[in-house]
Amino acid sequence: MKRIGFLTSGGDCQSLNATMRGVAKTLYQAYDDVEIYGILEGYKGLIYGNYKLLSSKDFSGILTLGGTIIGTSRQPFKNMRIPDENGLDKVEAMKGNYKEWGLDCLVILGGNGTHKTANLLREEGCHVVTLPKTIDNDIWGTDITFGFQSAVNIATNAIDCIHTTAASHGRVFIVEVMGHKVGWLTLHAGIAGGADIILLPEIPYDINSVVKALDKRTQEGKSFSILAVAEGAISKEDAALSKKELKKKRQKNPYPSISYQLGEEITQRTGQEVRITVPGHTQRGGEPCPYDRVISSRLGSAAARLIIKEQYGYMVGFRDGEIVPVPLEEVAGKLKMVDPKSTIIREAKGLGICFGD
Repeated sequence: MKRIGFLTSGGDCQSLNATMRGVAKTLYQAYDDVEIYGILEGYKGLIYGNYKLLSSKDFSGILTLGGTIIGTSRQPFKNMRIPDENGLDKVEAMKGNYKEWGLDCLVILGGNGTHKTANLLREEGCHVVTLPKTIDNDIWGTDITFGFQSAVNIATNAIDCIHTTAASHGRVFIVEVMGHKVGWLTLHAGIAGGADIILLPEIPYDINSVVKALDKRTQEGKSFSILAVAEGAISKEDAALSKKELKKKRQKNPYPSISYQLGEEITQRTGQEVRITVPGHTQRGGEPCPYDRVISSRLGSAAARLIIKEQYGYMVGFRDGEIVPVPLEEVAGKLKMVDPKSTIIREAKGLGICFGD
């Protein structure tokens, strides 16, 4: 009898269900006797002992289903060693439930914080295999994460839809794309959507450069412009501040997000009308695109093969078109950032896209 626990943690995204389906179907093919436990609401369920036994029927019809059938929650890694309000040791509770349920392995699907906690459990003696989930595509050790391409499609569609109204009214439109620390999603959606200006967290912008790019388009007879702005985009002025100084400044900031601040500055400097569009959580919702379904199925099947071989302590990554196991200790705590000197940035600049630098 093999007993496997499934756990999805952090923000949801497309293809969580598709990936779990890939793991489950491969395990059911390999074993005559396997039990899969769905740990409810992420690490919260592992801490407080909430789970349900899943059957093969639970994995039917979920390839195209968004969200996660076992729920999720955010349990910050920095708080994992801090007892809860009742004095419960969270790490000991997770280990205790892992042993009590007789699990052979925990399959954990999540992003950066999730992987740090997964590595902690590995260090504590639990058998763990992880899968890279995030629309931000910022997990170290894999070229792509599942959920990313689906989110690119949604963000790109938002930019596409803005083009006609921007052209009709001769306005500047800012489309704010998800991504606090990393700009992969904004970069890809911006290029795919034909944005004129792309602002990323990794490339602090100069408002003068942004205004110059807008003025250039006006001089060329172009009546509208579109900016794809990551929610974590930051000015050169703010990037030069210490964390403490930046936090203090943001507490006094009257704008709901960076896009609204940019919009007002552009209007003041150019006199152009600016409109803001924030697709928000739509970027994480809905069904996964076909590309994500393929990636998820492959990653899930590969994760099951690691379990079959009893090769624990790995994240299943995607590199150069191949599925590879990546040691979990190499992944935890690292972010895959956009390199300002990368070829994709150089090529985008060659297309005439301004990055505000």
